[in-house]
Amino acid sequence: MTSHDKKLSRRAFGGAVGAGAATIGLGAVPAAASAEPPGERPFRAAPGRRSKRPNILFILGDDLGWADLSSYGSPHIRTPNLDRLARQGVRFTDAYSGSATCSPTRFSLYTGRFPGRTKGGLAEPIADRTVGLEPTHPTLASLLRNAGYATALIGKWHCGYLPDYSPTRSGWDEFFGNFGGALEYYSKLGLGGEYDLYEGDAQYKDLRYYTRILTERAVDYVQREHEGPWLLNLNFTTPHWPWIADGDEEASAEIVRRIKAGDRGALWHQDGGSIDKYREMVEDLDRSVGEVLAALRRSGQEKDTLVVFASDNGGERFSYNWPLSGNKSSLKEGGIRVPTLVRWPARIDGGQVSEEPVFTPDWTATLLEVAGARPDPAHPLDGASLAGYLLRGERAPRRDLFWRVRGERALRRGEWKYYRGAGGKDQLFRLTEDAREQADKASAEPERLAALRAAWERTDAGLLPYPS
Repeated sequence: MTSHDKKLSRRAFGGAVGAGAATIGLGAVPAAASAEPPGERPFRAAPGRRSKRPNILFILGDDLGWADLSSYGSPHIRTPNLDRLARQGVRFTDAYSGSATCSPTRFSLYTGRFPGRTKGGLAEPIADRTVGLEPTHPTLASLLRNAGYATALIGKWHCGYLPDYSPTRSGWDEFFGNFGGALEYYSKLGLGGEYDLYEGDAQYKDLRYYTRILTERAVDYVQREHEGPWLLNLNFTTPHWPWIADGDEEASAEIVRRIKAGDRGALWHQDGGSIDKYREMVEDLDRSVGEVLAALRRSGQEKDTLVVFASDNGGERFSYNWPLSGNKSSLKEGGIRVPTLVRWPARIDGGQVSEEPVFTPDWTATLLEVAGARPDPAHPLDGASLAGYLLRGERAPRRDLFWRVRGERALRRGEWKYYRGAGGKDQLFRLTEDAREQADKASAEPERLAALRAAWERTDAGLLPYPS
């Protein structure tokens, strides 16, 4: 741990200030525990262990904020299943999404590259049918399939629409889920009023609550007899708007009525939701993950399955992000720092916490390495494999983390972050002592600022420009 964290760990900090925030703005909610759980210790690999190639279960929440889990300091949301997952593996404090919105991050996970490497990744997020993940581009799924893995994607795709784009055109053997960025949880109506639940490329009718359906499908997949290792991308839409929890059928019917009346903003649900409703949705996500993990345990595959849980970007309206600034769509910490948990019982000890900065494309590189799959040399990865760090006791990769969205730029190097927002001012923050990004060190560290800005601009020069 850093000297700052020895005085007050990030987790303890979240709990301590969370109690105050509860008094001020959250109503009567219980304060989070102010101490790290018994046994959580700084990460240390256990080299020398051997195992077969793991199954891979990669679970994404949707718009889940950095501190929305009780293991990250939420003062009012209880997530016992995800907390158990953290205790059984590694909890990352400084993990980031590949971008600040849904589809660019998914591009970065599926390709292992910056979203700006591909035309579809420039959409922030994809909102029409003109762009998507080109079927010719190698993906995590296609590379693993070539290495002998069965592949499936259950849940939200958001990397393009039929007829040109689909998971089954990009390396996944099976797909069950929605193509768009959001849907109403019961009717499955999307942003344009279209029905958006598919099995493969064919519509699939099921008007039950969406999270329940995805959970059932995932349970079925992990319990199935598999001849070899498998990859399952399980992409929940929870807790993305609309703010509909299981059982909220009246609220669902009202949104459906508005959609059918031509209200194209109905799914945004600007007049709905609450902190308590958001809590219901996150706790439902936790229960759903718990069901899938229990099925994995019953199947006898738990030891040899690498599980990653993360969010596609930072939280939105009702998320609890303290002490971070910013939300989804922003490159401030609250828009891109996300809860991330990793468990692989055969190779990684539990009860550990890592402060190493990592981001979405790193997981692509890591999963390919542990699965024995090679990246396509024509499409070099931007992520760095963490396998040496996690499994062999090697030093974590030292490189810059880069982000770009329209109107904002950011780069993290070690404990320092360069940031320029819509106002056009270059700023510099020392995140280990200022995670809230309030103490701008730009004037005190002009040479460091210039070096990080130049590094950002070198990377940006190799990316596709945004369309005018």
